[in-house]
Amino acid sequence: MRCLRLKKQKEIASVHRIGKRVYAPTLTVVYVPSDRLKMAVCVGKKYGKSVRRNRIKRLLRAAFSRYTPDLLPCSVLLIPHVGAEYSFSAFYRDIGKILEREKLIEHSA
Repeated sequence: MRCLRLKKQKEIASVHRIGKRVYAPTLTVVYVPSDRLKMAVCVGKKYGKSVRRNRIKRLLRAAFSRYTPDLLPCSVLLIPHVGAEYSFSAFYRDIGKILEREKLIEHSA
């Protein structure tokens, strides 16, 4: 299952303003319950040039997409922390920890 993207600045600002923030070593997740699963990645110019920013976005989307089949419907904003290295495994691990801790994953028996 693919999730919808939050594309409009108004929607992203709304999630950023009223959403619940959860922190991990590599990223911050802001989420709000909604009717469908929606996601956006916020990577500004402070992360480096466009090649590096696009790589960070690809890694975050790939790590998040592994969890989409089991996620409850909500609007999610992924904001990475500025660092020297970014890896898929670190993002995947931290996203999983956050989703488990916040009980956003529904477990099928």
